Amino acid sequence: MTDPWLITVCTVLAVYYLDRWENKHVKSIFDWVPAILLAYIIPAIISNFLKVDYAQAAIHSFSKDYFIPLAIVAVMSSLSLGQLKNIGLKPVVVFAFGSLFIAVFPVLFMLFFSDTQLISKTMVAENYWMGIPPIVGSWIGGSTSQLVLKELVECPENIFLAVLVMDTILVNVWTILMFQGIKRSDKLNLWFTITDVAIPEDIRVGTGAKLSPWLSAIILLGFVVLSHFLISSFVLKVVLLSVVGLLLSNFIPRWNFTFALKVGSILIIVVMAVLGLKLQIATLGFNMPFLGFLTVWLVGHFVIMMLIAKVLNVNMAWVPIASMANVGGIATAPAVTAAYNIKWMPHAIVLAILSMATGTFWGMLTIWLLKMFVV
Repeated sequence: MTDPWLITVCTVLAVYYLDRWENKHVKSIFDWVPAILLAYIIPAIISNFLKVDYAQAAIHSFSKDYFIPLAIVAVMSSLSLGQLKNIGLKPVVVFAFGSLFIAVFPVLFMLFFSDTQLISKTMVAENYWMGIPPIVGSWIGGSTSQLVLKELVECPENIFLAVLVMDTILVNVWTILMFQGIKRSDKLNLWFTITDVAIPEDIRVGTGAKLSPWLSAIILLGFVVLSHFLISSFVLKVVLLSVVGLLLSNFIPRWNFTFALKVGSILIIVVMAVLGLKLQIATLGFNMPFLGFLTVWLVGHFVIMMLIAKVLNVNMAWVPIASMANVGGIATAPAVTAAYNIKWMPHAIVLAILSMATGTFWGMLTIWLLKMFVV
């Protein structure tokens, strides 16, 4: 069996150097398939070709313990507090409406279409409604919220497994679509006559000598290792490392912003390559009407954010960023953002952290609404 570490290393090296190859044919490929997306697809193709399921490989735990936290603290340490202000209230409002739609839409849909087979048979009679709160948790808060909400709603294992497969397929497809969608943000800005197309300020250049890359790397790695042994909660670890990153960038005068951003960018490719090992073609049967409902739900979430962005005159790039912060999470949100502008990655992480912190509460609202008005 091919080692998943070998697949990951080869993928990262291939993508990294191909992305820097000044060949017009190679560049044309990356115009359609960004480097980060290619890093996600290659391991999936290899694992499917080898007919090996790497979903339970130890590399995923290692990535969650070290690669993702290191990427977060590196990216956040490339951000000044002044840049956080540049996110502004409007993009956060776009993000919040995306979360609100995810939590409330299923209830409204079931109320308006209560007489259909999908609702009366699939949702109610077959208890598929119990799979809705875990999806809300998965989309907004991540795996932790998903499992908490599964227990809160007492979702049966067979329904949870079926929903999990459909959710995985849909989110994988959605991630690919968002990679492509964010690259067309400038065209959407023109189409919707959005005038607020400015991006957050560039990374601070500063004056004087910077910390050496080696010393900067040791500092970043030291905080990650320390957090691994002292903090068990992934959410708490992400939040604290984000704060540490901001403290490093704002209170160390000689902090090496350029190095931190470069390391963060490479680590995001590594994380995506590891995630790609989980991307398997599902063989389990699933409920097509319910999958159609999930598709409408997810597309509606995107459309409502586009409308809010139009009303608030917000750069349309924030829509796929907010969508991935909601649906994709801490790894994929900055990855998709990098396909548009690498300097936006810290801002995507801020939204993804907000998503992780609120997912369980949105799911609890969904459960309450479902029990109050539908079942």
